[in-house]
Amino acid sequence: MSRFVVTGATGGAPNRLEINDFVKNDKFFSLYIQALQAMSSNNQANIQSFFQLGGIHGLPYIPWDGATGDQAWDPNTQWGGYCTHGSVLFPTWHRPYVMLYEQIVQKNAEAIASTYTVDQAAWKQAAADLRQPYWDWAANAIPPDEVIVLKQVSITGPNGNKITVDNPLYNYKFHPIDPSFPAPYNGWATTLRQPTSTRPNATDNVARLRLVLRAAQNDITSSTYSMLTRVHDWTAFSNHTVGDGGSSSNSLEAIHDGIHVDIGGRGQMADPSVAAFDPIFFLHHCNVDRMLSLWSALNPGVWVSQGDSQDGSFTMPPEDPVDENTPLTPFWNAQTTFWASAGTEDTAKLGYTYPEFNGLDMGNPDAVRTAIGNIVNRLYGSSIFGGFPRRSALAAVPADAEVRRSPPLATLPNGLHQPPRPHLQSPPSSSNPGTDTDTPNQQLIVDIMLLPNVTSGTGPPASSSRIPEDPEDWLCSDNFVGAHHAFVNSSAGRCANCRGQGDLVEEGFVHLDNAIAQFSGLNSLEPSVVEPYLTQALQWRVQKIDGTPVELDSLEVAVLCTSLSYPPGAMFPVPGEPRRYNGITHGRLGGSRHA
Repeated sequence: MSRFVVTGATGGAPNRLEINDFVKNDKFFSLYIQALQAMSSNNQANIQSFFQLGGIHGLPYIPWDGATGDQAWDPNTQWGGYCTHGSVLFPTWHRPYVMLYEQIVQKNAEAIASTYTVDQAAWKQAAADLRQPYWDWAANAIPPDEVIVLKQVSITGPNGNKITVDNPLYNYKFHPIDPSFPAPYNGWATTLRQPTSTRPNATDNVARLRLVLRAAQNDITSSTYSMLTRVHDWTAFSNHTVGDGGSSSNSLEAIHDGIHVDIGGRGQMADPSVAAFDPIFFLHHCNVDRMLSLWSALNPGVWVSQGDSQDGSFTMPPEDPVDENTPLTPFWNAQTTFWASAGTEDTAKLGYTYPEFNGLDMGNPDAVRTAIGNIVNRLYGSSIFGGFPRRSALAAVPADAEVRRSPPLATLPNGLHQPPRPHLQSPPSSSNPGTDTDTPNQQLIVDIMLLPNVTSGTGPPASSSRIPEDPEDWLCSDNFVGAHHAFVNSSAGRCANCRGQGDLVEEGFVHLDNAIAQFSGLNSLEPSVVEPYLTQALQWRVQKIDGTPVELDSLEVAVLCTSLSYPPGAMFPVPGEPRRYNGITHGRLGGSRHA
């Protein structure tokens, strides 16, 4: 039987474009919309249909294109899936996944371009250059209206005239809903984002989606900058299991998890079993792939380290070691073999690149690292230290009187994810953002550890005048700071990897500096100044993805303080050894277990 070989898009290595730029290119956007329409309308049993591609990520947990490896697959069992979440393979497994999607998009676009009767050569060239766009949530957490608002979009049709068509980026319409879907997804005819309820008549809540994403911006940007500049170990970079490599930074997967929850709310994007049926999934994961490229450029020579397959999958036996040579199933690279991480390092060979790498000599890793470092500082570096200047002698930060009376509310797993609006400095203008001083500054971070699948209790936590009584309002609270999101599979019993991770501790971090600068009225981040304030002001809550407040026995929230210095010639701030201030949270439910 012939297999569908994943080659990625063909014809050189053009840029994947950021979605806000992509929608302004009429030829790209017109072809892309029509290509997605073709994928979405395809019979759901066709392996090149949007439904089958989405199903690779989770439900209905059936083999894609016969990819079952050496494991015997029994459709009557509850065992299987290709999931690599919580694994060292998380970033690289999704790379050929996006390549596969991009390959089919381009194939459809080329067929569509050949039907154009006006300027056909230009349309064919556009199809050849078409690559999957990415959504840079670290720079702009709100996608353009063409993704989240417009149910119909205007494109140029084959006769050269403008036409209005249904927007396949807005949602996916199931035809039919797969019988494997659990509630509430089995009652929804389309994918939904931040749905108004879990009832069958639920609708998208675009206004709430915008509010959640806007409020999440500073936390996303801070976490992304810290991940790119302070994490140098593959295990700490690649997945959300406990162990940060000493960086006090979120992993790529942990940041990725938060975007899923921000978009989905109660909807499909917040659930690994059905997330890939939302068309925004591939915009999101294209940026995850871009982050992998940026991080790799900043850490040349560091690639996939050895890990564990946990409870296995369709193709991986339980407890087997995994590494850069592990097959990334179900993505065939030939008729009898699969892609492996070792073959995915060079994106130019995979048919694409990102704008940040234009004009760089990829054979000179030191020059590439410097160039990418400058770009990372410019794009995301303004997120550190909030409104505080980069000195240890700090000026008082003015604060609105009403806001000042509301201390910061920090984090929470399983669904809370909204810090205040960012209070950012101007981006660094050079590769050394701290040339004015090498005096250390202090950075305050909340460290969160939990078992994401274990909860106890169903009632709300103790009430507080500083926290809205209605959990639905927590996401909109002006004094919310940030969150760690547990991206939990509602059908974990059918995914071997997800089921086996129920006893794995996750770790995440939330940066407090911007919130302290905005809300506290303090004039310093020194621990002696901030510790008494946070002891009184720092609070946390836990809620499930449906908004229900819960208590989490496994939760431990602690505060870390890390000094950041800017020695001459340093590209990025240099962190010192984190120090724990357990007394800030000790003695409270979910607080530090140590005094």
